[in-house]
Amino acid sequence: MKKMFITIALLVCMTGLLSGCGGSGAKKTGQTLTVFNYGEYMDPDVISQFTEETGIEIKYEEALTPEEMYTKYKAGAIDYDLLCTSDYMLKKLMEEGELQEIDVNALENKGNIGDKYWDFAAQFDEGNKYTVPYFWGTVGILYDTSRVKEPVDSWDVLFNGKYAGDIIMPNSVRDAFYVALKYLGYSLNTKDEKEIREAYKLLLKQKPDVQAYLVDEARDEVVAGNALMAVVYSGEAYLGHQYNENLAYVIPKEGSNVWLDCFAVTKKCKDPEAAQAFLDFLCRRDIAQKNFEYIYYSTPNQAVIDILTEEERSDEALVPKDSSTENCEVCTLTDEKTLDLLNELWKSIKASD
Repeated sequence: MKKMFITIALLVCMTGLLSGCGGSGAKKTGQTLTVFNYGEYMDPDVISQFTEETGIEIKYEEALTPEEMYTKYKAGAIDYDLLCTSDYMLKKLMEEGELQEIDVNALENKGNIGDKYWDFAAQFDEGNKYTVPYFWGTVGILYDTSRVKEPVDSWDVLFNGKYAGDIIMPNSVRDAFYVALKYLGYSLNTKDEKEIREAYKLLLKQKPDVQAYLVDEARDEVVAGNALMAVVYSGEAYLGHQYNENLAYVIPKEGSNVWLDCFAVTKKCKDPEAAQAFLDFLCRRDIAQKNFEYIYYSTPNQAVIDILTEEERSDEALVPKDSSTENCEVCTLTDEKTLDLLNELWKSIKASD
């Protein structure tokens, strides 16, 4: 009888230990979190696994752009608990008082996020009070090494006239002006009208050499051989190389934009504890690895980076070297006056013959 009692007690203890695996604690039935993210920016299995481990149901909503996300959030039709968006939009939401502070130090898996990425986030979230890094990357040049024989290490290849008709520029006022401003040696966050107008003149002069202004299709045009080079996001460059091994990606020496997408808890969230559990879950190595393998953008999770293959770690589109990003900048919120000027000049560029 004594042996039977001990055996039962041990089984109860083991059951308790197993139910606590995964770092999410006891299940909390009846709780729900509404999460707002970009399209195809999280492995669906991650969502179901979180619910399975914690009992917290996830209602998942998607948007295409930061601006669309902001508009839907501000409309108030849905009370979102957490959202993932880009650096400058997070800054805007912070300044409008739309985000709650996060106890980042209470995240058990905080240490998996590399210091470098917390530093990036601190450029728009001072003290790392409101955001947790999710994915990041750069803007650079994807080009065909079988047809472009000279070394490509500068934005100059887009402006020197050698590749007229074979250049694809971003169909984005921000990204296009970022390229021109960095090439001219200016900050991409400048508010100086003289510098912005100088960048405008450069883009206007370049326009006859541009084959097209594209966003998502830019990578495909270079892959297909319809253009020699394009300004793309690093994640698109990595996928491009998978389709065509002759393609290479470079972050120009003048510097570029480092973009950072982070998760944040909204002021409308009524269950910050559940939101905190979800953030901690996303920082877990196995979960971050799932998302990385689903999306293949650069991960800030150092625990995942450490287990990548040597080939993956050496790919500038996937894991940029520190030396490649030393002249790069994170986009911060631009004032309305500067935004209006940029939009006005961009319309002028697109309308010109």
